[in-house]
Amino acid sequence: MNLEKDKTLWRVAMLIPPLAVFGILVVWPLFSSFYYSITNWNGFSADYRYVGFDNFLQIFHDPLFTRAAVNTVIWMLAAVIVPTGLGLVLALLIDSQVPGASVFKSIFYLPICLSAIVVGQIWVWIYQPDWGLLNTAINLVTGGNSHFAWLAKPGTALYAVIAAWSWQQTGLAMVIFLAGLTAIPPDLIEVCHIEGASSGQRIRQVVLPLLRPATVVVVALGVINSLKGFDILYIMTGGGPFNSSDTLAMHMYNESFKKYHMGYGSAISVVLFLIALAIIFAYFRQLRKVDEIYE
Repeated sequence: MNLEKDKTLWRVAMLIPPLAVFGILVVWPLFSSFYYSITNWNGFSADYRYVGFDNFLQIFHDPLFTRAAVNTVIWMLAAVIVPTGLGLVLALLIDSQVPGASVFKSIFYLPICLSAIVVGQIWVWIYQPDWGLLNTAINLVTGGNSHFAWLAKPGTALYAVIAAWSWQQTGLAMVIFLAGLTAIPPDLIEVCHIEGASSGQRIRQVVLPLLRPATVVVVALGVINSLKGFDILYIMTGGGPFNSSDTLAMHMYNESFKKYHMGYGSAISVVLFLIALAIIFAYFRQLRKVDEIYE
């Protein structure tokens, strides 16, 4: 009895340090954001006053917030649809036993192993107007002399970052879909062959429905990761030019740490947190429905 009690105390003692670090670095800042969101604190002064919900009301009259919200929706949709679609196509091709499938799998998965900072810097070099890989390739194909500044134009900056993000995230979607494909019974695919079903019919009527659990995971991870997509935007555009690639996360950073509107920035962070919480809740609800189907 004493031995079991000692083991329990030892486990609790081992959990205290990581829980303390988690509390200091995650839980405390989270609750601090809620607290500062109802103040006019500038981030430095010891004096600040409570303003109630004024910061949240200001959100509805802030054109930069509206633009950041629209960009966030575009970012989320593209950051989910493009990697999911490309990951599914790559998974189907690799699963079809193409020559060198294992090599291609490693190559396509490699970008997800890199940090977003490294990925962002790589793509900054690719988009460089004078000697970047993209303009160089375009000039070789067309015979022109293009020096287009992809990251300095309001019409292309956000989509240029989306391309870089998709390049990194596609490998993760591919691996999850490959795991889902391995769970499909080979006998079922063989029956489709015997019945004379074409490749398109097999994919639409058999493979895709059975990949629903994997699809739920890929889409949910894509949405959650896109909401956290700050570092690659910061490295590549900083939200510019003229706020054309500003997302809610970037807008929160600019208001808090560049304009020193810490109270207003905290209010934006609270809104972003509630959006993420709603998405996570919807994800777990959908995941439970998938589990009920396959029970």
